[in-house]
Amino acid sequence: MDKIGKYEIIRELGSGATSTVYLALDPFSNQKVAIKLFNMDKQHNTAFAKARHRLLRTEASLVGKLSHPHIVKVFDAVMDGPVNYMVMEYVEGETLEHYAEVDHLLPLNTVAEIIYKCCKALEYAQHQGVIHRDIKPANILLCGQSDIKISDFGAAVIVSQQTTLISGVGSPAYMSPEQVKEQLLTHQTDIYSLGVTMYKLLTGRLPFDAGNNYSLIYQIMNIEPPPVSTFRPEIPPELDAIVLRAMQKDLSRRYHEWGEFADDLVRFFSNNVAPQTEIFDTEKFDTLRSLEFFKNFSDVELWEVLRVSEWHKVHQDERIISEGDEGRIFFILANGAAKVLKQGRILSILHKGDCFGEMAHLSEREFRRSTDVVAKSDVTLIEINPEMLEKASAGCRFQFDNAFLRMLVKRLSVANTRISHLLNDQAEG
Repeated sequence: MDKIGKYEIIRELGSGATSTVYLALDPFSNQKVAIKLFNMDKQHNTAFAKARHRLLRTEASLVGKLSHPHIVKVFDAVMDGPVNYMVMEYVEGETLEHYAEVDHLLPLNTVAEIIYKCCKALEYAQHQGVIHRDIKPANILLCGQSDIKISDFGAAVIVSQQTTLISGVGSPAYMSPEQVKEQLLTHQTDIYSLGVTMYKLLTGRLPFDAGNNYSLIYQIMNIEPPPVSTFRPEIPPELDAIVLRAMQKDLSRRYHEWGEFADDLVRFFSNNVAPQTEIFDTEKFDTLRSLEFFKNFSDVELWEVLRVSEWHKVHQDERIISEGDEGRIFFILANGAAKVLKQGRILSILHKGDCFGEMAHLSEREFRRSTDVVAKSDVTLIEINPEMLEKASAGCRFQFDNAFLRMLVKRLSVANTRISHLLNDQAEG
């Protein structure tokens, strides 16, 4: 096979009972994509074929609906006629299945960061009215050390269409009690499944050891799993508590919102991960969300900021910018304070959330710095190169422009107040 629709086949990536996945090239965008070709002729059982086709149509209906850096994008779908296929973002990497085995477990902080990103991605999906319903390591792709993409929304529930819910869909070991009982589902079923996924990534074991599905279902509904620290003694109580709460059978005791789950993971990092040069994405995202400069950015746009920025830890009295330097890079203080100096005299003090060096960017030309900026304390610095910012989405760039405008208006207001006070002082003198 050389082509599927307009897409040129490069090679087969894998196959299963109902589909084959190919790496292909979109000749118009010159972009690599993954194409899932559905083997409709292999589905001889009429009832199964109808149910499967409905699931495929559900996934196809998500074309363009979920646009998040930690969710595999669906670009196109053809579900009519003899050839049925879906075109998706091609992700280089492997699923988390490999890292859910006892001999290949990831460090605790890496697991926590992966789960944090899953929380944020699934929170976004929830806001779009989508419940995944089949969260498990096999449906989470790992790219690099801790970057992830959630895939396979074939079992997803569109909340507004839940009256047409197909039962018996999902992976039994990761199903919530309410999913097993075929009750009406909310995002809390995905919270439970992500808790089981976290359990497996931390220990290499499933929470319930069952010889058959009947025993498994009984345990899901009635038995409390052993704490994850039972199988990995170095796991601290905070992680035990997070997994336990995510997997609570009683919905009132389980995390109500994704933000609660994510916040507990941030606290785990704060209390258990030793200070180091590397700054985890978990800490970066949580910091961005707290800064006034980024208050109008959506979560998706904040993830873009992480992609186009570099973060540095700078020690007290270390020079950040020197007068006379050329360049268009600008900076935002994530933590700490800095001094703005002119010939050794302090002009102003910068605090957490303040932006500086932006005039070089706004001038759209090579710019010579007019002041020195020196760290007043140890600081965490967000560095943004305008050339990288150009690669961000139009929405993200708009939010930067909006933030710059708010900042400049605030500075102008402060300047006007100072001038007014000076004029009043002169008049009284």
